Amino acid sequence: MAKKPSKSESEKTRRFRGDEGELLLGRKNYVLMSVGLLLICLGYIRLRQGSITDAPLLLVLGYCVVIPLAIVLRP
Repeated sequence: MAKKPSKSESEKTRRFRGDEGELLLGRKNYVLMSVGLLLICLGYIRLRQGSITDAPLLLVLGYCVVIPLAIVLRP
């Protein structure tokens, strides 16, 4: 027979999933994620235009700073 999960196991899964209907990320997280995606898009646009200074800066800022910050910050 399968054993019933202990209380501590169910608390762990609830912590990762969140309560029903509740989002795990807050509004600030989604705004930062949108800003990061905007920076990445602008970086690729500048790269296509031939910029060798702006494009890498925008891409690194989007990929390595803003997106991880949006994931790490708690709501």
